[in-house]
Amino acid sequence: MSIIKSFSVGEGDMFYIKHGNSNFTIIDCCMDDDNADSIIGEIVLEKKEKNITRFISTHPDEDHIQGLTQLDSVIDICNFYCVANKATKNEPSENFKYYCALRNNNKISFYVYKGCSRKWMNDYDSSDPNDYGSSGINFLWPDTNNADYKEALKQAAEGTAFNNISPIFTYEVTNGVKVIWMGDMEKDFQEKIKDCVAWPQVDILFAPHHGRDSGKIPEEILRKLNPQIIVIGEAPSEHLNYYRGYNTITQNTAKDITFNCVDGLVHVYFSESEYPYDLSFLTDCRANNYYFGFYKGSFLTHNAARIRR
Repeated sequence: MSIIKSFSVGEGDMFYIKHGNSNFTIIDCCMDDDNADSIIGEIVLEKKEKNITRFISTHPDEDHIQGLTQLDSVIDICNFYCVANKATKNEPSENFKYYCALRNNNKISFYVYKGCSRKWMNDYDSSDPNDYGSSGINFLWPDTNNADYKEALKQAAEGTAFNNISPIFTYEVTNGVKVIWMGDMEKDFQEKIKDCVAWPQVDILFAPHHGRDSGKIPEEILRKLNPQIIVIGEAPSEHLNYYRGYNTITQNTAKDITFNCVDGLVHVYFSESEYPYDLSFLTDCRANNYYFGFYKGSFLTHNAARIRR
């Protein structure tokens, strides 16, 4: 069993994966005085029996690093994943300064790129008695030799733009769920690199740029991803793209979303009891569990469906 949690943090992103082995992964950070104690408390509780904790930072915009200092003061980040970059800001916040300190600390930082491998991220030695297993995380982007990506890095170094240095990565459970994140990558940049990425079929897609139209995934890429569910983030509704023709969950309404992944099935829970939009694409498997929230239904993963055929 593994748990994927998407926190409702307003106009920002924060997730965790509680893997089915000794791994625990946190993706981005967006906390304030109202939610920091509850979010950190939950993370501390959920990771207490895990041996390996990593933090993946997609990019250093404030809505992805807010509260990073406070989070580190409690959990002690010792595996900090980000793309290699020299991002600067004219008026750096304390959070950005802290991001840079973690990024530049070669004792804890690991720079991600297309096809990279790392012990316990996607590589493991089953003969090692202290082996903690693979987290099932793989990076599909960036290609550090790509000219468009180099231009995105240049803009970040100049302090003018940061969204397009976001990596693309997946989390996959053997014979189970497959999920993809793209940070805040913008639509125009996706068009430029669409033929440079091996787009896999996935079950859950977290829409880039919080579901904004500016991050809308081109249809050519969507057809390859073939997601069963697209999670649309908490940007203001007038800026959202609702991905017509696809099954969606809107976090503005669902609030916290938890995916409990068990034996090829994914059980879906919201922290909000009422959800007025169509969820007929989910099946009632009677998986009520108020520890996760209000049960909304379940679906069979692509991998499990292939095995059953």
